[in-house]
Amino acid sequence: MNLLEAAILGLVEGITEYLPISSTGHLILATALLGLNEPPEIKHAVDAYAIVIQGGAILAVLGLYRARVGQMIRGLLGRDRTGLKLAFNLFISFLPAAVLGVLFADMIEARLFYPWPVIGALAVGGVIMLGLKRWQRRFFRGPDDAAPKNIHSFVDIEHLTWRRALLIGLVQCLAMWPGTSRSMTTIVGGMFAGLRPRQAAEYSFLLGLPTLGGACVYKGARNLLDGGPTMFDVLGWPALIVGFLVAMVSAALAIKWLVGYLGRHGVALFGWYRLALAAVFALLIARGRLTIAPANPPDAAPGVTAPATPPAPGP
Repeated sequence: MNLLEAAILGLVEGITEYLPISSTGHLILATALLGLNEPPEIKHAVDAYAIVIQGGAILAVLGLYRARVGQMIRGLLGRDRTGLKLAFNLFISFLPAAVLGVLFADMIEARLFYPWPVIGALAVGGVIMLGLKRWQRRFFRGPDDAAPKNIHSFVDIEHLTWRRALLIGLVQCLAMWPGTSRSMTTIVGGMFAGLRPRQAAEYSFLLGLPTLGGACVYKGARNLLDGGPTMFDVLGWPALIVGFLVAMVSAALAIKWLVGYLGRHGVALFGWYRLALAAVFALLIARGRLTIAPANPPDAAPGVTAPATPPAPGP
């Protein structure tokens, strides 16, 4: 991998990680177009690389939301009750994906990392986002909204209960299905829990700190300890540094844009984008220009014939 390719992957990762459009799907396209799907040792290294450079996106959130992070640190030290509640809620939201991810991630990838499950996840997510804001308006009202009193009130991040935090965490588990998007599931979960779109996105960013951080450490450790050539051996340190830095800067810009956009509009734009992306995937796969397959396809996967091309990145 040269430095230009490293920068391109860092840019794709940074822009798409926090937008509800599936970073997995975009990295699949990027690695295919750059010719990084083979040979197998390159593909294996690029898979790990795509996860580890998420650390740049994590640093972007730490920088932009340093006040929230500082508030949680003070809370853990017993100096800020609101910060302690937020840290506790994020832990509750993180827990389901942490447990189920360790138990089932490899099995889900082996069974579902094929073209039509990925395309289906992109399309279904698009349909959900198209109708999400309209659904929320039926069930939640603001203080000035002319709505029946039995309709639930919107909540903000500071007043989110642990039960609603758990709901967000359970919905986040759907992101284990390749092509779904962690950002989409947490924003959808937040809106189901009564957060407005902008606050649902901010909660999603903060929840990404433990979720993406855990994935970075886990994937990096596996790559270093699996006994084969590491991504550093195959790709080199300069590529990792460039990708990391580009991901950090582009993620910061994407976050600032998304927060401003959601404050004025809704999430429907991302629904249309996901549907268009699903159509692009279907077209490229039908023409033999793109292949999606797990690293170790099961011998008895029903109705599935594994392609000969090496696999695309994991979610």
